[in-house]
Amino acid sequence: MSLNRVSSLETFAILHTDQRSRRSSDASTRARKLSFNPIPQEWDPIPTLDEVHAVGAFEVRKWKRMLQVVVAVIYCLFAAGVVFGYAAIKPVLKSEGAYREVCSAQTAVSVETCTEIHLNLMFTVAAVVTNVAALPIGAILDHYGPRVCGLLGSIFLAIGAILMAFENRVPFDGLLFGYLFLALGGPFTYISSFQLSNAFPRHSGLILALLTGAFDASSALFLVYRIVYEKSGGAFGHRKFFLGYLVVPVVIALCQLFILPAQSYKTVGELVEEIEEPLPDAEPYDQIDEHTALLHEEERLHRASVVSGVREVLGSAKADKQAKREERKNEKSGVWGVMHAYSAWDQIKSPWFIFICLFTVIQMTRINYFVATIRPQYEAIFGSADKAVELNNFFDIALPLGGLLSIPFIGVFLDHTSTVTVLAALVSCATTIGFLGIIPATWSAYANICLFVLYRPFYYTAVSDYSAKVFGFRTFGTVYGTIICLSGLFNFSQSGLDFLFHETFHGNPVPVNIMLLSLGLAIGISLVTFVGFKSKSIKRKLLEEEAVGAFSETRWND
Repeated sequence: MSLNRVSSLETFAILHTDQRSRRSSDASTRARKLSFNPIPQEWDPIPTLDEVHAVGAFEVRKWKRMLQVVVAVIYCLFAAGVVFGYAAIKPVLKSEGAYREVCSAQTAVSVETCTEIHLNLMFTVAAVVTNVAALPIGAILDHYGPRVCGLLGSIFLAIGAILMAFENRVPFDGLLFGYLFLALGGPFTYISSFQLSNAFPRHSGLILALLTGAFDASSALFLVYRIVYEKSGGAFGHRKFFLGYLVVPVVIALCQLFILPAQSYKTVGELVEEIEEPLPDAEPYDQIDEHTALLHEEERLHRASVVSGVREVLGSAKADKQAKREERKNEKSGVWGVMHAYSAWDQIKSPWFIFICLFTVIQMTRINYFVATIRPQYEAIFGSADKAVELNNFFDIALPLGGLLSIPFIGVFLDHTSTVTVLAALVSCATTIGFLGIIPATWSAYANICLFVLYRPFYYTAVSDYSAKVFGFRTFGTVYGTIICLSGLFNFSQSGLDFLFHETFHGNPVPVNIMLLSLGLAIGISLVTFVGFKSKSIKRKLLEEEAVGAFSETRWND
């Protein structure tokens, strides 16, 4: 069961794995046979000489490895995805006069609308940065190791907290750049933690589930702060909060320097290769000289200890079981391997890429737009600020819980259904959310939020799963990175959607939601139709090849 697939950000955590595999001409046969999971239960990159040397888990004491995992989960809980708690901190910033001076000086739109657009732009930029930043993070992780990534993350978090605290004392938009640096620090700390899944290979899925769960739950930090802010009557302002938040990057930096590993742990593929490598033969060594024979004997003893350590942390049957599980999953997908033999450019030009990219662009825009505007949308739909606050509060709690609850079910669904079924479920959920979002009823609003918080991790995971199965691990970083980057950049259109919502349609969110719903449905139906047709063609071709093979074998036997 895949417990480890959750979101686009989490998927980017392994882009550096693809970079390694493409640089190596000696990738293992096993790696070529298995599908490349977006956040795999075990990574299988092949290191090169210019990369930081990885270490085997058996070389580090068990208690220290356990401490490293616990520490990483805790700091991810406070840093990994805090910017996605935007809906919770937005009311605090508005009540403290965010952008009030800037908006009072202009007359194009109302002060309220101007403030709303500026704050939403702040979140939009952060969401874009979160997606795009993971591309260079992979290269840094490859060449300098997880400790450098973690330290950079702590520096960015500290800069972001300081800018948020003193946003009105800097000669530029302190809120926008402060939130941007918080968004940048999150993936640096989070992505560098994924290699800890190799600290306990037998439990790698559980470790990744804990890390991704911490990522989802981290959005609740701003919710907790908003509750404290309201209880204090506004006395505990955002400056005090962000100055106190500086403790988080300091602790992360100390953990990186004194607890967490400077080098990544070796992957399962590398450990298995160490087991399968034969021990040196001692017979010819005795025929050389005493010194050389002693060196060879030391090498043999070292190799024996390596094998013993690898078997202890891995188990001899682990690799075979994983291979069989992956092969069964690939067969069920119906499209696995269809574009694996093509170059990245040919894949990007194909309908397989174009359809999923367009679908991702629309859905990511819808998701982030809803997160940014949930309160004003429901305030307009119900004509009640109190009702909108109630729904906003429910959403703040449901968002992190939805990610946590959906983790195991997403893995099971993706592993046991075809890609066409997964895409059809995505389109159906997205369409249902669209309709629920425009119905002016309380039950519809709560149902919409519940379905949304479950759909969000499912959508991100399904798109990455599709990319891995269709395009393969050899070009995964390039192809999937392109999809997410384009989708992230298109999120800048949210400012235009905000203007349509508040000015063109006079505060009515329904027309904008119908536009997004219609586009998503049209592209979604096209995607499902294309993949369904191709899947049937692939299946028919495989059956024909099997029939020809069986016929040829029968004739040969006769």
